[in-house]
Amino acid sequence: MKHLLDTDSLSDDEILEIFEEAKKFLNGKQSKVLQDKLIVTLFFENSTRTRSSFEVAAKRLGAKIVHLDIAKSSTKKGETLKDTAKNLAIMGPDAIIVRHKHSGTPELLSKMIDTPILNAGDGAHAHPTQALLDLFTIMQYFDDVRGKKIAIVGDIKNSRVANSNIKLLSRFGLEVILVAPPHFLPFTKLRTAYYLSEVINEVDIIMSLRTQTERHDKPIYASLKDYANDYCITKELLGDRDIILLHPGPVHRNIDIDDAMMGDKRCKVLEQVKNGVAVRMAVLQKCVLG
Repeated sequence: MKHLLDTDSLSDDEILEIFEEAKKFLNGKQSKVLQDKLIVTLFFENSTRTRSSFEVAAKRLGAKIVHLDIAKSSTKKGETLKDTAKNLAIMGPDAIIVRHKHSGTPELLSKMIDTPILNAGDGAHAHPTQALLDLFTIMQYFDDVRGKKIAIVGDIKNSRVANSNIKLLSRFGLEVILVAPPHFLPFTKLRTAYYLSEVINEVDIIMSLRTQTERHDKPIYASLKDYANDYCITKELLGDRDIILLHPGPVHRNIDIDDAMMGDKRCKVLEQVKNGVAVRMAVLQKCVLG
């Protein structure tokens, strides 16, 4: 595996191999396999969680990290993406981690330079390591994920996390149900519902999403509180059901998930963050070392 642009580039066996390595890292395996390797992070969109997760993962493997500050970079002075990529590549990094607001940018870069490219999110298209860590988290709670039902709730149409998860989770045999108001639903052959209450009694997993207000052409709700009235995941809604709750973050408290559910043992948001470092360690190891 040279690049990780989407999970489609990985076979099922490769994904399970990544998960086996991630388990070892979770269990305290020490590794400096990327000692003296150089990883560049190239984030054209703001990120706290994904960027820090990749950086922690790289450092735990012994790699050196260089973060290109886009706000001060040559791209702000008119340099083309192609020239930025070629200038970075000639410096000899062992991998470049890219996040960009435009779909397809990581793939475009992978065709311009030989350096391994890892997609940390491109537009509303894909976020492969997030989907991998989400599946990894789900697999920790079910002996067999085939046939399990997951409701993905919220701004699905504009979510790269949703896109990547729909493909990956369906591929591993989960039934994906999309729950959203009509204007947040993509064109799909998947089962859909307008309210979580319609499917709450049959799902095993809920994945709540952040409303992608930065990707909306115009305001859709008068306020996020109006949205929350129908789509906030509450303890009252879940009751005592045996359901695990996921969210890719950042969580808008009392908009996506209420305070009570954030503190509930069924909420696995922090476990996703922890698992994300282990999964990204395994991905970096595979991309850099082959």
